[in-house]
Amino acid sequence: MSSPGGEPAQLAPGDGDRTGGGSAAAGASAGGSRTGHHAALVATGILASRVAGFVRQHFLARMLGLSDASDAFNAAFRIPNFLQNLFGEGVLSASFIPVYARLLGEGDEEEATRVAVAVGALLAACTSAIVLLGMAATPALIDTIAPGFEGAKRELTIHLVRILFPGAGLLVFSAWCLGILNSHHRFLLSYAAPIAWNLAIVAALLAAGRSTDTDRIASAAAWGSLAGSGLQVLVQLPAVAALLGRITGSIRDARGHVAVVLRNFVPVFVGRGVVQISAYVDTVIASLLPAGAVAALSSAQVLSILPVSLFGMSISAAELPAMSRAGGGGPEVAAELRRRLDAGLELIAFFVVPSAMAFLALGDLLAAALFQAGRFTRADSVYVWGILAGSAVGLLASTLGRLYASTWYALRDTRTPLRFALVRVALTIALGLAFALPLPRALGVDPKWGAAGLTASAGLAAWVELFLLRRALAGRIGPTGLDAGYVARLWSAAALAAAAGWAVKLAVGLAHPVVVGALAVGAYGATYLGITTALGLDHGRRLLARLPVVGSRFRA
Repeated sequence: MSSPGGEPAQLAPGDGDRTGGGSAAAGASAGGSRTGHHAALVATGILASRVAGFVRQHFLARMLGLSDASDAFNAAFRIPNFLQNLFGEGVLSASFIPVYARLLGEGDEEEATRVAVAVGALLAACTSAIVLLGMAATPALIDTIAPGFEGAKRELTIHLVRILFPGAGLLVFSAWCLGILNSHHRFLLSYAAPIAWNLAIVAALLAAGRSTDTDRIASAAAWGSLAGSGLQVLVQLPAVAALLGRITGSIRDARGHVAVVLRNFVPVFVGRGVVQISAYVDTVIASLLPAGAVAALSSAQVLSILPVSLFGMSISAAELPAMSRAGGGGPEVAAELRRRLDAGLELIAFFVVPSAMAFLALGDLLAAALFQAGRFTRADSVYVWGILAGSAVGLLASTLGRLYASTWYALRDTRTPLRFALVRVALTIALGLAFALPLPRALGVDPKWGAAGLTASAGLAAWVELFLLRRALAGRIGPTGLDAGYVARLWSAAALAAAAGWAVKLAVGLAHPVVVGALAVGAYGATYLGITTALGLDHGRRLLARLPVVGSRFRA
């Protein structure tokens, strides 16, 4: 096996806090326990920040609805967000964390600090230059990303982009902080930090709440985003400074390790860039659909990204630094890596399968409970439901794919995931164009439903990518994947739980969106948990064991 740079790619046997000696299996229990704890910290931070994100999106929907101003804000945010995603967490996770965490694992903290500072300086220089260029080139960018916007809507989008761009640069620096914190197993702070960003936007919206001018409200939200980006960095800096300590020697001494970071950075940078191009193609296509499509797509993504982040990211983020610290090879280590990967896949599927079913069966209730107020109507909730149902097609594949990609990064192979990302993006663009534009006309439905075609086509492409990632990894460490019987039991339990949710929906009615949403989703979750527990699935029993009312029975 070899990494992109030609160096031996070593498998990771355990959690990464190496004590020397012993087999991979010997530390499996302790390592798995630590990784589970770390994943729980990541999930807690993500959940807290997502709840704050729901609050932010609720106020945006309440005050802007699916208006032209809402379209402009959501399209504007995608342009500087390109910078954040291109240089942000995903790229640093694949290129910086493996090098930095390995140096920490070897006890060379001084060299690790020099590498971190050098990488931070390079990021600051690159993002500053791109921010300045982006602000100057905003009109041309708008014509590229939203060609369907004209007149006042286009001018508002340009204004908003120029406010948002500097904030995106700050969020890149926040991702650098996250890389350092994660490598030291400080997961909670790094993933909870976006709460500050979300709350700053909410505060700005509330301050502008008396205005009836939606353009002014959108502008206030953009300024809130800029302020929140700075706050998100500031809450992490004290902990990062304490971990880095004092720099000894010149950062030039770290050039060798920085070169490895850059060598791994390029394939991931290209891959993220291509994926971002795909996301921008979605926005371009949505801008050609009837008014409100861009805003509805963004509202649906707030919901659809939650299970991907909460379950896929939490496990992947906890595993990557741990595996990167460790080293070793041979069949025993490969077997341990397969065990860890398969266990993670099972855990992800246990939560993501019911998430996908909820989007299919109860998406209108979810959208209504979160967004339906003010200018956001019942018809808008149904529209978002259709888009959510499309995203359910590939939700499981997208989430499992994160863990497979993280495994490749731990092997210091960033080029293999890049090749498969290119395939996924090409399929997403080709299928998206077909599903969003000609298909609704061929079916005789309202053209606005092309937005649901966009999310469904992306899901089909995600399944292709997952198949390629799994097949290639089997050649490195042996076969991995989910048991078909296990997945069938999960889908069956989710379908029965959806029936329970629908029963509540029909009994209570739709007069009070928050109430019916809470009752239906509560019935759905309780039914799913009860059925999976009755079927003998360990994850359900473990979750019940944490509940104070029934926990003693399952701990016995």
